[in-house]
Amino acid sequence: MIEAEGALAPPDWPKAGEACEQNFGPFEPDALARYAVVSGDDNPLHLDPEAAKAAGLAGPPVHGMLMLACFEPLIMGWRRDLFIARLSAKFLRPVLAGEGIRVMGRVLRSQGGPRPELILRLTARGRSDDLVILAEAAVLHKNTNPFRP
Repeated sequence: MIEAEGALAPPDWPKAGEACEQNFGPFEPDALARYAVVSGDDNPLHLDPEAAKAAGLAGPPVHGMLMLACFEPLIMGWRRDLFIARLSAKFLRPVLAGEGIRVMGRVLRSQGGPRPELILRLTARGRSDDLVILAEAAVLHKNTNPFRP
């Protein structure tokens, strides 16, 4: 990772334990169809109730990448001076069309100094508060963003 010269953590840099939360959805079938077109993931499992039933599901599941993408607006809504440098996730159970998720982030580790970095535990919970995604992200201050012009 390229380090911006002289970049320091701001005085209000998050501490371990700080958290954020946001609701997304419900993910309606028409939204899943639009996502399928733009993402190229037109697997009938996500769009056709009969295909989902044949796979043993009660209905079409929401695309995993669509749900994973909800973490970025969660983080940007919390602090606009951050960007996700690394993200890894495990999908634990499906969320079905018509349902929503509650995404949450908590700071596990906070590093200040010349290369400010946060390690976040990210989770998504479904309709019955079931854990559907367990993720971890390395988040950097925008002054250390190597992709920024």
